[in-house]
Amino acid sequence: MIAGVSGTLLSKTGDRVVVATAGGVTYSIGVPLGVLERMPSEGSEVSLKTVPVVREDGWALYGFVEDHERDVFQRLLGASGVGPRLALALVSTLGGARVARSIKGNDLGALCTVPGIGKKTAERIVLELRDRLGDISVPGVPGAPETTAGPPDQAVQALINLGYSANDAERAVREAVSQQGAGEPVDLIRGALQLLTRPK
Repeated sequence: MIAGVSGTLLSKTGDRVVVATAGGVTYSIGVPLGVLERMPSEGSEVSLKTVPVVREDGWALYGFVEDHERDVFQRLLGASGVGPRLALALVSTLGGARVARSIKGNDLGALCTVPGIGKKTAERIVLELRDRLGDISVPGVPGAPETTAGPPDQAVQALINLGYSANDAERAVREAVSQQGAGEPVDLIRGALQLLTRPK
């Protein structure tokens, strides 16, 4: 099992980073938005905690900065009907800590803001995972300090408030982050709006 990857960051685009290890192996790793915003400039050294997902048509690698992000992602994969794409969308849109808080607190409204998550899916996730997150040390779960949303999360929410779908908002903010870095929410909103309104 590939539990971690350390090496040189070659590129970061959309929902993926490419890392070259000292041993000569290059990995393409799927990452949530919160991880993408924390990546340094290309050419820098990075270290990610990873989860390999093996499927009939191949395998993919997903990377995280914090243990709780990886652990929540892994638990989500254990819920019926939740594959890596949906699990990544949950962690990307809400952050690992808020996903755990939403599940433990039966906050269906928060879960339903994630693209691809309807009420029935949210109810199933809560039902199956509510009692299976107790051993994960997550910021914001009772006893730990509350975390605040980062600039990308704030930018996504602002775009949703403007009437854009959660899926379009996240996609545009991802692209803005990959082009200009995390920056301030207002800068990300401006960059994302330019991407959303450009002629197709």
